[in-house]
Amino acid sequence: MRILVVEDEKKVARFLEKGLREEGYSVDVSHDGTDGLLKAHVHDYDLLVLDVMLPGKSGLEVVRELRARESSVPVLLLTARGDQDDIVLGLDAGADDYLTKPFGFDELLARVRALLRRGGSARPDRLIYDDLELDRVTHKAHRGGDRLDLTPKEFQLLEFLMLNAERVVRRTELLEKVWDLQFDPMSNVIDVHVGHLRRKLRESGDDPLVHTVRGVGYIFQKGEAK
Repeated sequence: MRILVVEDEKKVARFLEKGLREEGYSVDVSHDGTDGLLKAHVHDYDLLVLDVMLPGKSGLEVVRELRARESSVPVLLLTARGDQDDIVLGLDAGADDYLTKPFGFDELLARVRALLRRGGSARPDRLIYDDLELDRVTHKAHRGGDRLDLTPKEFQLLEFLMLNAERVVRRTELLEKVWDLQFDPMSNVIDVHVGHLRRKLRESGDDPLVHTVRGVGYIFQKGEAK
């Protein structure tokens, strides 16, 4: 899942970026509303974490312009404590939820997970394919009843592959949805993560599920890729 954080307080932005990355999310950061709106138009984000008070364009303006262009990306507003008017205006403008500063990171994570689950009917809490089950609420995965010991990034990679099962996923898609703007496309980190995930899946099941489509990307399916 890919998240855009738009926050002008750089200390807060770094805190959010670090914490969300440690949970396995891909995170891009903007420090003003104009740049944040541009990124939101150019890239396909799963969630925006948006401060209300921003230079350039305010968070409220960003939400209004996104909704005016029929963007349905979930938006979590960050507001100063007691700014009830901003909360009401933000929700009326099309924001999905809000959090008042200061807040605990666990609470932010809970709201992030809820908004990501709420993103559409194509986002069930559990993904099941053959003998593999992935729980998107608890961030746990099992194959054949055995718990898979996945890193946050491996979990996110498996989640994306399962959501796109039985179709070829290009490397550029993985760069867009599982990694982020700071990622070096020439790095072999995708191949390394896929290799680790493939090994862990094989340890708990006989059939390989992640297959390489040479020169293109990968496909998640039972049986060999055609």
